[in-house]
Amino acid sequence: MKFFTDREICYADILPPSEVRARIEVAVLNFLKILTCADPAISDLLLINRKSSNRRVSQGLLTDDDTWIFLSRSFCKRSLMRANAAKAFIRVWKVMEMCFKILLQEKRVTQRELFYKLLCVSPDCFSSQLQVNRTIQDVVSLLRCSRFSLGIMASSRGIVAGRLLVQEPDKEMVDCSECGSSGYAISGDLNLLDRLVMKTDARYIIIVEKHAIFQRLAEDRVFNHIPIILITARGYPDIATRFLLHRMSRTFPELPIMALVDWNPAGLAILCTFKFGSIGMGLEAYRYACNVKWLGLRGDDLQLIPEESFVSLKPRDLQIAKSLMSSETLQEKHREELALMVQSGKRAEIEALYFHGYDYLGKYIAKKIVQANYI
Repeated sequence: MKFFTDREICYADILPPSEVRARIEVAVLNFLKILTCADPAISDLLLINRKSSNRRVSQGLLTDDDTWIFLSRSFCKRSLMRANAAKAFIRVWKVMEMCFKILLQEKRVTQRELFYKLLCVSPDCFSSQLQVNRTIQDVVSLLRCSRFSLGIMASSRGIVAGRLLVQEPDKEMVDCSECGSSGYAISGDLNLLDRLVMKTDARYIIIVEKHAIFQRLAEDRVFNHIPIILITARGYPDIATRFLLHRMSRTFPELPIMALVDWNPAGLAILCTFKFGSIGMGLEAYRYACNVKWLGLRGDDLQLIPEESFVSLKPRDLQIAKSLMSSETLQEKHREELALMVQSGKRAEIEALYFHGYDYLGKYIAKKIVQANYI
C-alpha cells in the first residue's frame, strides 16, 4: 500500500456562498479574458480525473482504521472543440450558472430538483439525471468546493433509532429510542446535520443494510437489551446518512461501528462505501468515510441458515464481486469472504435467520458483539 503526501491529495472545500460565487465569477472572467485576447481561443476546462485509474488510498500508519479513498492531481479536459466532449463542456457552465442563481437567492435544491429545472431551461443539453449528477461532480472538480457549498443538498433516505439524543438548532431534544420503528428521519441538509447536538450512552453503532430489518430491530427495542444506535440508509448509502455516521464517529470516537448486511457482493459493497467512501464522490469521498467492522452475515454464519434459504448468485452479483476484487482498498478477510461467495455461487439474506424465530436477530447481534466476532 502506497502513502501519499497532502500535496497529492485533492479536496473539495466547504465554503460560504460568497466564496463560491467569487470562484464562479473568476472562472467566467478567465474564460472571457481568453476569448477577448489578441489571439482568442476557447479554453479547455481542466478537471480532476475521476476515473478509477486516478484513485488512491490513504492508510493509517499502524492500522487500516483510517483508510479512505481520494483522488490525486491527475487531470482530464472538457473541450468545446471535441465533438464527444462539447456538450459536457456546455453543461458545466449551465450548472454553474444555475448554482450561482441558487446561491444568490439563498436557496438549496436537491439534485432531482436541479435536473428538472435544467431540463426546462436547457433541454438540448440535459436529458437524464445521470448527466446532471456527473456535471455537478465536474463543477465540484473545477471549483474545488463541495456540492453542498454549491447550494445542492442531499436527498436522504436514512433513519436512526436507539440510544441517541439529537437536538436540532432551536428545537427540543429528540430521543431516538422513542421514535418507534419509523426512527428519526435524517435531514438532507448537511449544514443542519453538522450543527446537531448529540448525546448517547450507547456502546456500539450498528449499520443495518435493510429498512425491514431496521424496523424489526427497532420494534423489538433491541437497544433496551444491547446499548446500541441503529442507523440505515435503506440500501446503498446516500450522502446525508454517510455524513451523519461520519459525524457520529467523530463525536463518539470510542464507539465501534459495525455493519449488518446480506451475505452477497452488494452487501459488502454497501459496507465498503460506508468504510472507505466512493470514487463516484470524487473530491468529497474522504469526508464521509469511517471505520466500519463487518458484523454479519459472514461465512461462519452460514451454518445457521437452512439450505432452502440460499439463492444463486446473479450476473449482477458477479459483476459487483469482480469490481470489489479489483479494489486495492478491500481487506484480506473481506476478500476471502467474497471469494467464498463466488466459489459457492450462493447468496444469503439476513431474513434467513428468522428460521430460528422472529426474536432471534437481537440474540444473534448480542452474541456476535459479546464474542467480538466481527472483522
